[in-house]
Parts: sequence; structure tokens; C-alpha cells
Amino acid sequence: MPEAVPAKPLTYDVERDGERAVVKCHGRLVLGVTDGFYEEIKGVISGSKAVVLDLEDLTYVDSMGLGTLTRLYVHARGAGCEFKLLHLGKQVRNLLKLTNLFGVLATAEDHGISVG
Repeated sequence: MPEAVPAKPLTYDVERDGERAVVKCHGRLVLGVTDGFYEEIKGVISGSKAVVLDLEDLTYVDSMGLGTLTRLYVHARGAGCEFKLLHLGKQVRNLLKLTNLFGVLATAEDHGISVG
């Protein structure tokens, strides 16, 4: 019997609109995928004035995922790029509030940014 291949925990699509990029995330941002995700989005930040992570389809974030979001925010800020989160799910919102990062990683909705 062939072994089942585990589903990739995270997928994402990058949509560019001029100097703004929207990264739509799907799945789970967890240990094992965070390094690759960080490197990819770091490259997106380098070519953008604003990056919005749309987390509507993100189902779970662990401590490594939270660290990755924080690292991306710090990198973006250092590169002069606006970095915002959009469509926070309950788990992500609670995690950001619990760690006092909610105010730092302000949601895009709070700044009039929308996707679509």
C-alpha cells in the first residue's frame, strides 16, 4: 500500500498591484514551512512599498509562525515598506492579543486597506 503524502501545511499566492503586494495565505503557518515562507515574502517586501498578508484562509499559526510574522514586520519596517495583516481569524487574533503584538501588527482594515 503506498504511503499517503502529507498535505503541505501552507500555500500562498502573491498578487502585485504596482508597488503594493497582497499575499493570500492558505493552511497552517507552522514549524517546517516558516523559513521558506520568510525568505519568499522577504523578497516580495524588497520590491514593494506596501505588503498586505491576507490571512482569511490561514487556519492555524504556531509560535514559529508568529515569530515569522514578527520577523517579516521588522524586515519590512527596516526596508521602508508598510506591512499589514488582513482578515485575522479568531486563533490568530487571540494569539496576537495574548502576546501583545496585536497593536504592533495592526490589521489592514484599521488603515482603510482592502483587497479586491
